[in-house]
Amino acid sequence: MKKAVKPHAGKEIHIVLDNLSTHTTPDVKAWLAKNPHVHFHFTPVGSSWLNQIETWFGIITRQSIRRGTFSSVRVLVQQIHDYIDSWNENAKPFTWTATAGEVLAKVRLVTANVRKLVNNNDN
Repeated sequence: MKKAVKPHAGKEIHIVLDNLSTHTTPDVKAWLAKNPHVHFHFTPVGSSWLNQIETWFGIITRQSIRRGTFSSVRVLVQQIHDYIDSWNENAKPFTWTATAGEVLAKVRLVTANVRKLVNNNDN
């Protein structure tokens, strides 16, 4: 954390983490108390919102990075920044459109299909 925070001295830093218990040990809490400009934000249990982030990474990969030729990491990073700037000019938020019922129906379908595969392999 020291190395990650040092280049941003004097700035508010927000870090998104999963709910892993190692992020809330007494040592981590003590470090955060000494570094009040660093704020941890924990993902919700289940973290289904991460699917939306994965969607964003898929979009930027397909539309900006894949099949690209980059002469250096610096050029690749600039390409990513340029794409994000362009995207943000007309950005619209991602919204979760599936209902709980639709999600649960898909879970039941996948579960049934997995059971069929397992049962077929047992024979």
